[in-house]
This record gives sequence, structure tokens and C-alpha cells, in this order.
Amino acid sequence: MIEVKKEFLDEAKAIHAESIIIDGHCDTILQMLPRIGVPDWKPRSILVRSDRGHVDLPRLMESHVTCQFFAIYTEPIYKPLKATARALEMMATFYEEVEKSEGKIIIVNNSKEIYKAKKEGKLAALISMEGGEPIQHNPIILRMFHKLGLRALSLTWNERNMLADGVGESRAQSKLTELGLKALEEASKLKILIDVSHLSDSCFWDLVENFKNPIIASHSNARAICNHRRNLTDEQLKAIAERGGVIGINFSSSFIVSGGRATIEDLIKHIDHMANVIGVKHVGLGSDYDGISSTPIGLEDVSKLPNLTAKLLEHGYSKSDVKKILGENFLRVISEVMG
Repeated sequence: MIEVKKEFLDEAKAIHAESIIIDGHCDTILQMLPRIGVPDWKPRSILVRSDRGHVDLPRLMESHVTCQFFAIYTEPIYKPLKATARALEMMATFYEEVEKSEGKIIIVNNSKEIYKAKKEGKLAALISMEGGEPIQHNPIILRMFHKLGLRALSLTWNERNMLADGVGESRAQSKLTELGLKALEEASKLKILIDVSHLSDSCFWDLVENFKNPIIASHSNARAICNHRRNLTDEQLKAIAERGGVIGINFSSSFIVSGGRATIEDLIKHIDHMANVIGVKHVGLGSDYDGISSTPIGLEDVSKLPNLTAKLLEHGYSKSDVKKILGENFLRVISEVMG
């Protein structure tokens, strides 16, 4: 248990009720489908409150989350040849859940629709793709995913694919492939937001050199605080900030501290560091809920999000800065890229 002072928690809940809150990454769609090779796995609906996983509609609404990025992640067993079919299966399953929500969840394409969802008390769902394997060897396929609602793309997960290298291939010191550059060009035309989480360092810098739009790291932390390969160096943080981008803070304990289970105080060290290096206006939320095995104490699921807000207030962050971290920073980038 963590101690959250009542006066700060009360203020946090009031801030949540009035704020645009955006989480840049969760793997909850995987919770809805059968999974090969996962013993005793049972799919669950996100429309019903559950004691499994981290995210569902009732818990999102309880914390007043306005917009949740839902990732299409194709597990390694489907890569490369079955990745497209698996991605389409995931999107179809998610659309079915949206339809069953009877208007409580809406799939959004731009900032105006996010504002509208907030006004109407609905959950805005923004579809992202974690790893570009589903587009196979033809970026034109990205157009079809875009028509289905895809609005954000990370080129890789941890391994190498036909577009680039993930952090698991850092030894290669490679650049983006020609296909990767074409995918970026297509994404720019379609106004798809590019996400650099999971890219190897060398591919990160090649992307920065060859892509001029604002970029995000949807779920990464500060390597200066926790030396994990998935975290970002100060130089990478500055490069994202120079583009007007945003970094979503990841709630995985292994990305927050080097050993053991993290606390909210540990997580705030990453926020403090980023705020000092690049400014509060480039920091957001990227929980990675339903894709991580260990959350910080006090952030066990999305319903506990007000605890983080309360701790930020206790640490001296202003209401204005807290609102930026909760969602206004992500909303700015969404508005600039998608309209």
C-alpha cells in the first residue's frame, strides 16, 4: 500500500473529472482474443469490470480517462506471414466490442472527436499498431489499415522486421530499410502518428534524420534513471522534444527501477527527470497496461490513476502542469498530426 493524502487525492479526482486524459499505450485488445501457447488463457470483454488485467471500460470511466490508445500487437507466433490476418482479427474483435458498447466507446480519428467524446462522457479509442509486420512488404497496405481506423504506428517491436530493427537488435547498428522509409512517407501522407518506442537507438536516429513530423514515444522512460534498453537517453528525449513530440511514461516496474517492484515515487523520478531535461510539455502517460507483468505499487490498474495525479500534486506540480501530463500534451501532438 502507498499513502496518498486525502486532500491531494480529492483534488486529483476533481482534476480528472474536468481534464482531457490520454493514455498513449495499452495491450488490452489482446485480452479479448484467444492466444496460442498461453496456458489457461480465457478471453475477456472490456465492457465488464474485471479483476483480471489492468483495463476495462468501467475502470477507465472511473478514472475519467478520455482517450485510450489501443495497440494492435501481433505476437511472434504470427510473424511474418500471418501478421496481417492476426491484425485484422484483432481490429474486427475490437470493433465488435465497440458496437456492443452501445455508444459508450467511439473510435476517433482526430482531436475534435476526442473533445467531443469528453463532452459526451464517452471513451475515445485511438487505434495504434505496435510493429509494422502487418503491412508486409507493401506500404500501400497501410492505407487499408488507415481506412479501418489506424492512426498511430511503431515500426517495430523488439525484433528486426522488414522496416527497421527493434531494441533487441541493437548490435546491428542498422538504419531503416528502404521499405521502412517508404512506410514513413506513406504514414506522413495519411497523417498517421509515428511512435519510436521499441526502435533500436541507431534506427531511432535514422528516423529522426529522415522524418520531420512530430513523433511520440508512446510507452518509454528515462534511461538516465533506469538503464533499460527500452528507455530513452537524454539525447533522444531532446530530439523528440525538438519536434514538438511527447513521451508517454511507462508503468512497467522493470522500466522504472533496476530491480524489484517500483512505487509511484519511483515513477515520478522519471517524470521529474524528463521535466528537467525537456520540459513538462513533452511528458505524457503511456501506461503499457495489459502488456506488463508488474505495475508500480498504487497503480495496480487504470482505476488507480488518480493516485499518480495526487502524488504529482504533492510533489509540487501545478494543476496546469498536471493537466498537460495527463493528456493535453498528447492532444497537442494529435491535433498537429491528425487535425
